[in-house]
Amino acid sequence: MFSTKKKIKTNDKHIKNLAAIAGGADSILYHKEDLLAYDCDGFVIHKHLPKAVVFPKNTEEVAELVKYCSANNLPFLARGAGTGLSGGAIPVNGEVVISLVRMKKLLSVDLENRRAVVEPGYINLKLTNSISDKGYYYAPDPSSQYCCTIGGNVAENAGGAHCLKYGVTTNHILGLEVVMPNGEIVEIGNDGIADAPGYDLLGLLTGSEGTLGIVTKITVRILKNPAAKQTVLAYFDDVADGSQAVSDIISAGIVPAALEMMDKIAIEAVEAAAFPVGHPKDIEALLLIEVDGIAAGIDEQIDQILDVCKKRNVRTVKVAQGDQERASWWANRKTGFGAMGAISPDYLVQDGVIPRSKLPQVLKQINDISDEYGLRIANIFHAGDGNLHPLVLFDSAKPGETEKALAAGSACLQVCADVGGSITGEHGVGIEKKEEMRFIFTDKEIKAQTDVREVFNPSNLLNAGKLFPSPGRCAEVKKELKEAATT
Repeated sequence: MFSTKKKIKTNDKHIKNLAAIAGGADSILYHKEDLLAYDCDGFVIHKHLPKAVVFPKNTEEVAELVKYCSANNLPFLARGAGTGLSGGAIPVNGEVVISLVRMKKLLSVDLENRRAVVEPGYINLKLTNSISDKGYYYAPDPSSQYCCTIGGNVAENAGGAHCLKYGVTTNHILGLEVVMPNGEIVEIGNDGIADAPGYDLLGLLTGSEGTLGIVTKITVRILKNPAAKQTVLAYFDDVADGSQAVSDIISAGIVPAALEMMDKIAIEAVEAAAFPVGHPKDIEALLLIEVDGIAAGIDEQIDQILDVCKKRNVRTVKVAQGDQERASWWANRKTGFGAMGAISPDYLVQDGVIPRSKLPQVLKQINDISDEYGLRIANIFHAGDGNLHPLVLFDSAKPGETEKALAAGSACLQVCADVGGSITGEHGVGIEKKEEMRFIFTDKEIKAQTDVREVFNPSNLLNAGKLFPSPGRCAEVKKELKEAATT
């Protein structure tokens, strides 16, 4: 009887051994044509082929794969859905990619203690959909939540539109199971105990961009659905008026669940894409504002928001008439990044943070950068917490435009740093912004962070070349610091 089971067709012993660990030929990709789909993540400007992509089914297989790579000096990294926007999952060193997409179970739900346990390949939005009929949801909601994995969210400390009120991923993680770079399996967390003694290893691992370990199980906090919510859409003829309205709303003591802003170019894109809602073509900016909580206070907050908008010369402001209209507004907003493809061959997403009070100033400077480089820059952002997303539009087919786009993006981050902000709020550093880390950290501070990495990942085989400036420069810094210490 003939076997239909796939066979490994290579003489590479590592490919054969990795496949054996993960369950056979169906658990590995190694031909070039198959690997092309894994040469980048959402940051498509840089592309590198991995050595292989392996698909483990459980923690034990992940651990054995890591042990094998470590013992054979093979660089490796973990990957989820590949929706990251900073190049954190790009195999720049020809890594063995350990894909966690087959580890996609919802392991348990504990409504009494408001927690759930998931595997890293579990889709973000699927968790809310799985518990919504019981009156609960999972708060972190990145725009890619319909396809991004919770494991990837942990790696990047992902945010989303509602992080203004509810926080980013780290505020919702209660425990992690992690495979360390030597293959050891460890449990981190204290089942949600407040102010547990010891170092905050959960905080350290969440947002470490896959450089300290591979997360294989996640305990998350789930929330009760708010009793009421209302959503406001406001149109402004002047970006400065819209920006100032953002600060005025927060200054009035209102903490919306979400406070989003889009400028004219961004509006043009979302209206040309999948979910148009009829935004005016000549409008300069819009605010999408959502408040939630107990029903008794919602109407009063909405009235205050409407008053603020009117004082800031709003052209039109309206309240969603029911769930269907609210959902259409949010669907339109959440297409924001992908919608750029409707108006530009290519785009580069940036991710900076600024103090809210600096919004008018920074948006003007970003407009100046657009003029300087001759490239359109759309702005879509979580205005309430100052998390900006300038999208630099360019055409990679035109010689020099990719380089110009990268330079313009870096200039936007420099502006954020100069006003006391940060170079990332939720997308991570990856390879895209690692040199820009110097905008906000001194060489000594960078060395302190790489020293932490070396405690967890001493051989630097796990996702090397990410998050921090180039190793050559780091080596120079170490030498300079050593010389300074001996003089």
